[in-house]
Amino acid sequence: MSAKKLQFIDANVVMYALGGPHPLREPCKRILEKIKARSILVVTNTEVLQEILHRYFSIGRATLGEIAYKSMSQFCMLILPVKLQDTDSALELLKKHKDITSRDAIHAATMINSGMKDIISADPHFDLISGIRRIDPMSF
Repeated sequence: MSAKKLQFIDANVVMYALGGPHPLREPCKRILEKIKARSILVVTNTEVLQEILHRYFSIGRATLGEIAYKSMSQFCMLILPVKLQDTDSALELLKKHKDITSRDAIHAATMINSGMKDIISADPHFDLISGIRRIDPMSF
């Protein structure tokens, strides 16, 4: 399967879909329904899974964290590892783009090094990175 046909999915899509009332909740739920129906094919990386575990377990929502983790693991076509090459690339992205977070830099680096261009994310920081095209959940 070509990387061009796959889209990277950020943790915030699952988190908004499972969260409380928010303008992004319904759009993110629709995205997850399309992913479940395989009309959208997605991948993610191990850092996204770690981010989900960290967030939910740190706020005492372990059951929801397990649901989010298992859901992400099941509906992704591939879980990309984060390699030293990715962290090296993330370092360069962080030096170039002062307004992105280290996690976003890791995601972008993993995508770039895997030949991916599209990310489904509510995070506008990805708009700053050339070679990455962010798909805003509100546009679905």
